[in-house]
Amino acid sequence: MKAKLMIIGIALMSLATVYLVATKLYRSGEAQKLEVMAKEDLARFVPDHAPRLGTSTPKIYLVEFLDPECESCREFYPFVKSLLKEYDGKLQLVVRFAPFHPNSRLAIRILEASRKQDKFWETLEVLFKHQPEWGSHHAPRPELLWSFLPEAGVDVERVKADIMDPDIERNLERDVADLNALGVRGTPTFFVNGKPLEVFGQEPLRQLIERELKALESATP
Repeated sequence: MKAKLMIIGIALMSLATVYLVATKLYRSGEAQKLEVMAKEDLARFVPDHAPRLGTSTPKIYLVEFLDPECESCREFYPFVKSLLKEYDGKLQLVVRFAPFHPNSRLAIRILEASRKQDKFWETLEVLFKHQPEWGSHHAPRPELLWSFLPEAGVDVERVKADIMDPDIERNLERDVADLNALGVRGTPTFFVNGKPLEVFGQEPLRQLIERELKALESATP
């Protein structure tokens, strides 16, 4: 009986090892595909319509697929801003939208309408600040969004008119198409010059940026 249990245990361990190896190889293969895609089609990651922050001549494109109603995006955003300071002159943040939550599309339209007044980043800060109030998963109140907008310094009536701009919807649908093509399943999802952040976390993201910078430096004659 003990011998049978031992054989079963060894078999299960072997299967687990095979699964882990296969998973690692699959992720590695997917990452390589994304790197090739970034080299051949940068616009898939960094389209002209995407909001950008940071240097205009970056060595590193930090692409973030975010959802303004996502709690993790809200919590991670201060760290992303700190990276822009840490890698000043080298890093550009590129925001792509992933409307996974019920009220995301309204919030995204408000953000894009605010961008017409050059208030995108101010509005994003306000939306994140008040997210627990308007985007609560238990009792969301998206109608409150309008009352928070004056904090961003925008003309609220103009925002209400501009959210109907068909370009906003076209750009959002482009983001949705790209996130599907890139296999984005949650937010925030990060890419560093097309390389996906495979282990989520602040330090893994910084390490990925460092590796990419070193690779670029070593490739420079």
